Amino acid sequence: MVKPSRSYRVFQGVNGVILTLVVLVTLYPFVNIVARSFSGERQIRAGEVTLWPKGFNLTTYRIVFQDSMFWRNYGNTVFYTVVSTVVAMVLTTCYAYVLSKKHLRGRGLLVGVAVFTMFFTGGLIPNYILVTELGLKNSVWAIALPNAISVFNLLVMKAFFESLPTELEEAAQIDGLSTYGTLLRIVLPLSKAVVATMVLFYTVSFWNSWFSAFLYMDHSDLMPVTVYLRNLIAGAIGGGNAGAGTAELSQVGASIQAVTIVLTALPIICVYPFVQRFFVSGVMLGAVKG
Repeated sequence: MVKPSRSYRVFQGVNGVILTLVVLVTLYPFVNIVARSFSGERQIRAGEVTLWPKGFNLTTYRIVFQDSMFWRNYGNTVFYTVVSTVVAMVLTTCYAYVLSKKHLRGRGLLVGVAVFTMFFTGGLIPNYILVTELGLKNSVWAIALPNAISVFNLLVMKAFFESLPTELEEAAQIDGLSTYGTLLRIVLPLSKAVVATMVLFYTVSFWNSWFSAFLYMDHSDLMPVTVYLRNLIAGAIGGGNAGAGTAELSQVGASIQAVTIVLTALPIICVYPFVQRFFVSGVMLGAVKG
């Protein structure tokens, strides 16, 4: 075993110190937000809250949790996220698999059409008219279909599929598998890392999305929790109707934003550790060929 040189040990030490500082700087905002969500309004406004709650307070959480509309909107978010992610994964996977075939006629045109949408869109008003005329308003499809394919995710999956050995698919075809059979039984089992990564990307995107629902949903009981929490903040700041007790919200206005961030981010934070290893390997495999 080769003993590390002195310069390499110094590099490791400096690198460890820098990474530790980066971790601390990254974690501080999250810890601070959680502390603020459990702190009193006076302490927050006075700037006394850092890493530990001051003037412990659960009033804001109680107001939100006791509102039945919160749980209705939270259920909507789960439903919209699951349906939209499934639709997005099916369409993105099929499109990426097609684009990965170098012998496909018109492949360059299909790639160009996808990339074109990264730089140019139809605009807000044409999109709204299209969704309305198709009868998609006030349904999950108004959220799922217009955002079904992310071009970035598409290109990552395409690059990953291109890196798979073509001999595997040729052997599958000799054994009598169809194109879809090859995709489902050969390609996808070998693509768990990139699939998990894309699921994470789409899930986070749809979970945090609020503007599509705000635009296409006309009834409060159809809104996702992100819109509910947005209205809650607006009610706490402006004194309007936020869907919860506005009089009580005026007493916890300083912590309401912290509570909304915690409630919105918590499910993703809980899920991420289980897919983190797929996230790292999936991005690397989809971006590096060789």
